[in-house]
Amino acid sequence: MSMFFADLVVRTDEARRAFETHPVLLDAVAQGLPLERYRTLLLELYHVVWHFNPVSAAAASRLDDSHKQVRYFLYEHMHEESGHEEWVRNDLDAVGVPAATTQAYAPSAFTRALVGYNYWAADRLNPCSVLGMLYTLEVIASVYGGPFASAIKESLLLEGERGVSFINSHATMDAEHMADLRKILNTLEDEPACDAVVDAALLNFHHFTRIIEQV
Repeated sequence: MSMFFADLVVRTDEARRAFETHPVLLDAVAQGLPLERYRTLLLELYHVVWHFNPVSAAAASRLDDSHKQVRYFLYEHMHEESGHEEWVRNDLDAVGVPAATTQAYAPSAFTRALVGYNYWAADRLNPCSVLGMLYTLEVIASVYGGPFASAIKESLLLEGERGVSFINSHATMDAEHMADLRKILNTLEDEPACDAVVDAALLNFHHFTRIIEQV
């Protein structure tokens, strides 16, 4: 088994630190967000989450038996992530955004770039690139989701899980997913697949930073 996970952490560390030290993120984790900005963030997240499984399915359909362990991993992961866009929709409803508004919302250029890149990479670059998307989103959720959800609840006076169910649940859930992702990443040994994962993680960190920056 390779040690690719450790290599991925090192090769994407600068992009991760650019995200976690961004002033907008630091302020949001410390103080939460005003209601309108939080609504906008959830609307952007809705589109990221909606496309998560379709991107994974596109990648799975293009993986041959040389990476069948990744394909099987994606099958299981898609099952676990199924319907999570509805959690975001429920949070939007809890903070006063009706379903019709959510459906009509046009995501920002950065969200479109993130989603579009992930489809392109799965189809045209290397289907293993989807693991870079998973790595980025699960790092963000597991490390920053809990503190951010707490800050949002306090700043907006939300009770229980209302309005933060998606972010709060993924703070714990994705910590568990990261352990599984580490195992599957360490099965990758061919350079093209590894490079595609790194490239995807770098792009996803970059675009997600821009999404947070503009809300």
